[in-house]
Parts: sequence; structure tokens; C-alpha cells
Amino acid sequence: MFDARPVLLSTEFPPLRRRRIATLQVNLGYRCNLSCVHCHVNAGPHRTEMMPTAVVDEVIAAIDRLDIETLDLTGGAPELHPGFRRLVRAGRRRSIEVIDRCNLTVLFEEGQETLATFLAREEVTVIASLPCYLEENVEQQRGKGVYGDSIRALKLLNDLGYGQDAARRLHLVFNPVGAVLPPPQAELEAAYKRELRRRFGIVFDQLFVLTNMPINRFGAVLKAHGELDDYMALLRDNHSAENVPGVMCRDTVSVDWQGNLYDCDFNQMLGLQATVGGRPARLADLVRGGPLEKACIATADHCFGCTAGQGSSCTGALGEQTASALCTNFE
Repeated sequence: MFDARPVLLSTEFPPLRRRRIATLQVNLGYRCNLSCVHCHVNAGPHRTEMMPTAVVDEVIAAIDRLDIETLDLTGGAPELHPGFRRLVRAGRRRSIEVIDRCNLTVLFEEGQETLATFLAREEVTVIASLPCYLEENVEQQRGKGVYGDSIRALKLLNDLGYGQDAARRLHLVFNPVGAVLPPPQAELEAAYKRELRRRFGIVFDQLFVLTNMPINRFGAVLKAHGELDDYMALLRDNHSAENVPGVMCRDTVSVDWQGNLYDCDFNQMLGLQATVGGRPARLADLVRGGPLEKACIATADHCFGCTAGQGSSCTGALGEQTASALCTNFE
């Protein structure tokens, strides 16, 4: 697979420090029932990396130790991990918002027959990938048959109250097809809501518009098509300093399947591990109260993907921010 590190590590991206940890994002492993073109994780059915039970235990211990607001479960397809439901229950019992980053089609995988009702019962926030409301675009990016299963899954979630009940939030995710920046989020959300309701009677809460990162599978596609340099120039040329204070790494920490800590999921894919006292940070450091607040964040050229244009984060386009993020501005 394409190694993006040599291309990305030399950067002029501005230095950042983190704030307090509000979101613990946990990557349960790289196994997935799909192999999407835009996937920066390079997830797929043949990946075997899955979080051991001992690390799941550490995640729960970290939840108890940290004053977090959100437990964000991702993968791969996080639902395929045998500890997924245990982690969901652990978060909800502690009155923490739990996010399931769902590819929708996993609801129909063997052994997942009760998954949708479980998510609804636990009032899990579902953030679901649907890269377009048109079948051709979805299947170009995610594979044949995915569109129909995704629509069926959204209808099922609607039947369970998702998108209609404040306790069962349903957000969709758009990723562009190709080496372009996404369109304005508000305009595209209006189009999604109009077309999905008109065509299928489907409703949802918000659309999150994300910029594709030139890492792993998507990076390999760019490289193969001779578009990598132009795409990196596109990200850098559209950098907006106004987006810097709001980047998600400032209040999110990412945990990989082995219990290593990263400033974000993209850094995880590049092996840019967060540090504590000059050494690589692990989940156990959070359990012991390791000092990550105000630590400098590891940056590289892919970070321009989070600040280009309208900005991009795991919760979509960045809003207007006022707090300073530069290392030199922290007292």
C-alpha cells in the first residue's frame, strides 16, 4: 500500500496545542465488510487487526478516569468487533454520548441481525457514510450493491426513531469522488434532505462534509493517476487560517487497536504517535492521568486537508472559531 509519510512529513502547517480531551475516539480494528476507494484506513474484509480484550478494558478504565463528553467508535466497521456492544453499554451507563461510525451495510451482515435495535435502545448517535444520494456515485466509491443496502438501512433506522427522535441522532457523511474539495456543507445538506425524502421518505439530522485524506487507499489512487502533487497543492492553496483553531485534534485523542495514542485518526494511519514526556503515548497513560493537555500536536502536510476551504473534521465542516490554537499563544 502507498506510503504517504515521505510525501507528508515535511510541512509548513502551523504548530498546534491541544485543549482538554472531550472526545475519546477508539479504532477497534481495521476489519470491514467493505473496501471503499476513499478509505484512509485501508480497511477491508481481509484485515485481521482487532483490539484485544485487555485494551478494551483499558478504554473503559480511561472513560472512568477522564472527564470526556463523547466516546467515538470507529474502524473498519467497529460493530464487527466482539467488544463493540460492551463499549457502547459502558459509555451509555456513564451518561456519555456514544458515536457509532457506521457504513450502514453492516446492519445486514451475518450475526448483526439485532444491531439496529441495539443502537436504538442504547440511544447511540449513528454517523453513517453515504457519499451521495445518487446510486452511481455511491457505488463508484464503495462498491456494487452498497447503495441499495444503504437506503434499506436508513429506512430501518428511521423506523426505529433515528432522524426523528432527539435521543436517536442520525448524521450522514459525504466524501467527494476524486481529487477535489467538497462543496459547501449547508447547500449539499439541503439537497440530500430534499432528494432522500422525495425518493425514499428518508429523514436525517445533519450532513457532515469531509475532505478526503491522501493516505493509504485514497493516496494510492491519487498516486496511480498522477494526481497526488496537484491534490496536495489544492489543499495547501485553499488553507484557511480561520479554520486552524477549530481542528478536531485539539480536543480529541485517537486510540488504535493496540492501545497507542494519536492526535487524530489520520496521524494513526501515518504512525505519528502522540508523546508523553518525550516517549510514545499509550492508553495506559490516560488511565494514569498522563499530561496530554496543552501538549504539542504532531502535524504534517495532510493537516491542510482539515483547514482547506470550509474546513473538515469528524463532525463536518468547521464553524467559526475564536480561540487561538498556536503553540506560542498558550500561557
